[in-house]
Amino acid sequence: MNTTSPELRDGTPDEQPLKGLELRSCITPDGELKLSLIELDVAPPTGDEVVVRIEAAPLNPSDIGLLLGPADLNGATETGVGRQRTITAKIPVEAMDSLSLRLDASLPVGNEGAGVVVQAGRGAADLLGRTVSVAGGGMYTQYRRLNKAQCMVLDPGVTPAEGAAAFINPLTALGMVETMRREGHLALVHTAAASNLGRMLINVCRNEGIPLVNVVRNETQLEFLKDLGSQYVLNSESATFDADLTDALVNTKATLCFDALTGGPLAGRILLAMERALVREMPGYSRYGSSTHKQVYMYGSLDPRPIEVPRVGMAWGIGGWLLFHFLGRIGPEATQALRDRVNAELRTTFHSEFKAEISLMDVLSLELVREYTKRSTGSKFLINPSLDV
Repeated sequence: MNTTSPELRDGTPDEQPLKGLELRSCITPDGELKLSLIELDVAPPTGDEVVVRIEAAPLNPSDIGLLLGPADLNGATETGVGRQRTITAKIPVEAMDSLSLRLDASLPVGNEGAGVVVQAGRGAADLLGRTVSVAGGGMYTQYRRLNKAQCMVLDPGVTPAEGAAAFINPLTALGMVETMRREGHLALVHTAAASNLGRMLINVCRNEGIPLVNVVRNETQLEFLKDLGSQYVLNSESATFDADLTDALVNTKATLCFDALTGGPLAGRILLAMERALVREMPGYSRYGSSTHKQVYMYGSLDPRPIEVPRVGMAWGIGGWLLFHFLGRIGPEATQALRDRVNAELRTTFHSEFKAEISLMDVLSLELVREYTKRSTGSKFLINPSLDV
């Protein structure tokens, strides 16, 4: 690994490219997932480009989805040592049709990260030596070449670890609130609410006086969020969940839900509770139910089962919500305003916590695979590619 010091750079691209390791995911036509490290030459930046030495990148659920695909990890194998370590696992036959476009493609992984700018083109010389948070894919790598516009310069003293998750979760939380406003809703429901993202959304809604109904999956998570000061926290496994949810929706007027599960009956139960809450306030009977639109947006995939929805009247919808699509719709100026807010509140509203810091080679340890794929609160890992020397 080339440990280039940014102090030696003057904003002019070097003659020689940097060399660094990058994590890759590949699915073969015969149905096998292969995870490995490759060494890459990173070309010198030109114009408004920079090269960032990545020192922190979170293992988000969306990243794990690309990293592992639908592989069956029960029979996964680990071979080789050090930089030659490889993980292989079988892909279920029934999943292969949906993967035709990624077969034999060696894909980089990692939506976001943070590090230090070690090289810069003439148009980005002001970033040289600065610690930046970046988004643009391929962050599980030692060096990443990017355009200056993809970088968010962190305040002095903010570490790469603190800025590693400054894009996906913070902008998603703000995007949820902005979507609520733009679509005319008054309050929100959020599932898997004890996550890092869930805690950020709690902070945003508290600061802005927005009623928020938090749905969790056990009593430990419920008590944790109540200790944070959340007024409405419900356990979806409780025998009284449906009745308690209806009461909370009557009080908050929430008609918009962001669901991290995607599958199973929970989205349908939330829509039905919204309808019951609205009907409870109607002046008279209508065979079509409430005319107020109720919406659930799926933004995660924690539950792979089909979505189950009962009859909930005639004014409702279920759809997908993706951060990058949302940012594309609101445009660069509105997006920059959200990024500026995140940067200003990185150590407060948008603080992230991680279970442990691991190296790129650690990602290829089956023992750690079983840890970082756990779908539980407090189990998120942070990759530090600079540990791979």
